[in-house]
Amino acid sequence: MAKRIQFARTGGPEVLEYIDYTPAEPGPKEVRVRNRAIGLNFIDTYYRSGLYPAPALPSGLGTEGAGEVDAVGSEVSGVKVGDRVAYATGPLGSYSELHVLPAANLVKLPDSISFETAAAVMLKGLTVQYLLRQTYNAQPGQTVLWHAAAGGVGLIACQWAKALGVKLIGTVGSAAKAELAKAHGAWETIDYSHENVVERVLALTDGKKVPVVYDSVGKDTWPISLDCAAQRGLIVSFGNASGAVDGVNLGILAQKGSLFVTRPTLFGYANTPERLQAMAEDLFGMLTSGKIKVEINQRFALADAAKAQTELAARRTTGSTILLP
Repeated sequence: MAKRIQFARTGGPEVLEYIDYTPAEPGPKEVRVRNRAIGLNFIDTYYRSGLYPAPALPSGLGTEGAGEVDAVGSEVSGVKVGDRVAYATGPLGSYSELHVLPAANLVKLPDSISFETAAAVMLKGLTVQYLLRQTYNAQPGQTVLWHAAAGGVGLIACQWAKALGVKLIGTVGSAAKAELAKAHGAWETIDYSHENVVERVLALTDGKKVPVVYDSVGKDTWPISLDCAAQRGLIVSFGNASGAVDGVNLGILAQKGSLFVTRPTLFGYANTPERLQAMAEDLFGMLTSGKIKVEINQRFALADAAKAQTELAARRTTGSTILLP
């Protein structure tokens, strides 16, 4: 027997249950991992609420974790029992002591990176990797706008952008978060609690706006993002923290300057073992070089996952948050 978080109906954090369950044996191409640390991410709340449908209910939750290989399937050759591994692309069920997943979804974890760091950084770090290096390959000297710059993804983006020589303007909700983002490498910050984001972007770019806007907030920031993108600029909508963007009239893209919009996911970029491994190596290189440092500012027991999600949704967290089995 082992412990896990599951939900039998969608809704708020109160639907999460901490239960005993019998972990499955791994299939031929699967591995069972004994989690030592588990990542907490906004996407987890989307599955819990029903915004993203779970394959079936009751369902486990979470897609990210790090630990040791506990058992391997008959056709698995890349890893063995006892190996240190990390994962970020699911399937659902990482909020557990033991988690079964395809061997293709694992990456081996270097000894220099702790389980807690890996659980805190895999999903967020790989997300920043594809956003800055693939979705829009930001170049030295360019200026980009990043909403929610003091969050877990945002603080990694601030550091990665600085390492690339990219000038990141980060939006934040308080003076404390502005200070945090700048301490992590943001070129400038905009406190939307009392500053007009569009006016500040225009001032900071001499009226040129930015070639790319990274938006994980969604509904609340969509109009702002449209007004901050330069002509033929790109809006990268990669999250829905304030609710999903809907009812979009494509004509607005023409009116705002022949804009481009994409709605990428990590699963669309790390879609083969080879791509996943290459992305992870890029991320691990940034970590081991010291160019990116991960701050785990909140730790919760696995049993307190509902409380952790409440804090995350209320934007009372900074940096990364992890669950400990």
